[in-house]
Amino acid sequence: MSKTDSKPGVATLSDASGIDLTTLTVDKVQEGFRTGAFSAESLTLACLRQIDTFNSHYNAIIFRNEAALADARAIDKRRQAGEALGPLAGVPVVIKDPMDMVGFPTTAGWSLLYSKTGGVDLMPQTDAPVVARMRAAGAILLGKTNVPVLSSSGTHADNSWAGPTLNVAMPSRAPGGSSAGTAAAVAASMAVLGLAEETGGSIQNPASAQDLVGIKPSIGLVPNAGVVPLSGNRDVVGPIARCVRDAALCLDVLAGYTAEDPKTLAGVGKKPPLGYTSKLRPDALKGMRLGLYGPGWRDQPLSPEAQTLYDRAAEELKALGAILVSDPFKGSGFAALRKQTVPTPDFDARGLESVPYDLHKYLERLGPNAALKSFAAFARATASESAFGPKGLLNFMHSLPQFVACLSEPTRAPDLSEFIAVKASYLQIVDEVFARERLDGLVFPQMREELPAAGSGLTIKETTVSEINIAGMPAVAMPAGYYASGAPFGLLFVGKLWSEADLLAFAYSYETSTRHRKSPSLSAA
Repeated sequence: MSKTDSKPGVATLSDASGIDLTTLTVDKVQEGFRTGAFSAESLTLACLRQIDTFNSHYNAIIFRNEAALADARAIDKRRQAGEALGPLAGVPVVIKDPMDMVGFPTTAGWSLLYSKTGGVDLMPQTDAPVVARMRAAGAILLGKTNVPVLSSSGTHADNSWAGPTLNVAMPSRAPGGSSAGTAAAVAASMAVLGLAEETGGSIQNPASAQDLVGIKPSIGLVPNAGVVPLSGNRDVVGPIARCVRDAALCLDVLAGYTAEDPKTLAGVGKKPPLGYTSKLRPDALKGMRLGLYGPGWRDQPLSPEAQTLYDRAAEELKALGAILVSDPFKGSGFAALRKQTVPTPDFDARGLESVPYDLHKYLERLGPNAALKSFAAFARATASESAFGPKGLLNFMHSLPQFVACLSEPTRAPDLSEFIAVKASYLQIVDEVFARERLDGLVFPQMREELPAAGSGLTIKETTVSEINIAGMPAVAMPAGYYASGAPFGLLFVGKLWSEADLLAFAYSYETSTRHRKSPSLSAA
């Protein structure tokens, strides 16, 4: 284990190694292995050099895995021995810091949870299930990525003990959070794929902000055990990638049941038998009925330029054969369900009131040798900057129903009756609207206006975060052009529970037709 101490440079790794990292996909990686153009070891070395060159500027990766090259050599030996390996074998990936990864502290971006900044180290004895699945798939884990303190922002990572992460696509703008580091590592071609996690926009926001593809899965499809929680009933783990197919291949590895997370029992039988790439076709949008953003969903208009870009995307979708339905939620009562519960504009935090209990269960999983084994120990260790105190980042939770009771008895399963009620209402209305309008999905602009400036204190103005995180619905964020300023414009395909394969098919069809994404210019200083 080591914290990154990247050295600035001037050459890209494609110059140094002959591997064009900026256009590398999972399929191209496997083709390179088949043809002998490169090995897992040489590809990993290329990515490590990319990190050396650019990470000191973008601050995406906070811990580097010194075993990565040895792991790559082991994959090369298995391939040379004729072993059949999966599509992620030898593919360099990064892991979001709050996910437990053996050999590394899980800091959640907080100085009080890192010994080198005066805190305690939370050292897991076992990988989080999602990390274990990536290892088992043969992916090369390059390191862990930066997040804001306790993943508390969907806009930036400015308050991390490791310092802020920059937006690779447009460094003057917010990078999106809380998976800012994962998005930056993938956007800067330090890795082919990255694991991210969302409670309130933390996959879709950074993916869209940095011109990438992100999958926010249905709650229960992918396990979130072994991940520092904000809400055991809202948190979801998903991939961030540079193209739709790569994200789909990663979801194939992540999705599935584990006894460590009983919620995943709900996903049994919901995975497509031939995988999440099985519906990816250029003509997948033909004849599909997609609902458009409007006041029936949320009564917050788009900025004039966002509306213009959305209108253009709508024309592109229609050219691909999609049938677009204007404001299908009109008159449904859907928009009235959202309730601002925090000082941050627009954010409905219901479901987060269980965090003391969820943190307690997370700490129990760390094992008998953990520095902190209970929520009470966590509260004592972080008392100097209590997250729930009067000035704490999570103080807003005191306004949530049932939070105070959970805080007073964090070992007791919490009452989440209001969260469950609003979740049920969301899902019922979605079912009714989809049936009435014969919808196959929804397609919205991921943000209502362009990205705010980095460090401005302004937040990303998303269109769906509270609704789909409470309802547990899936979404796929993807590039769809640029504002006049150069800021990325992204679309979000949203669907009913377990519809990931369809949403990925829609995104793939749009991606292969429009090819909006452009590789960013990178800076080493």
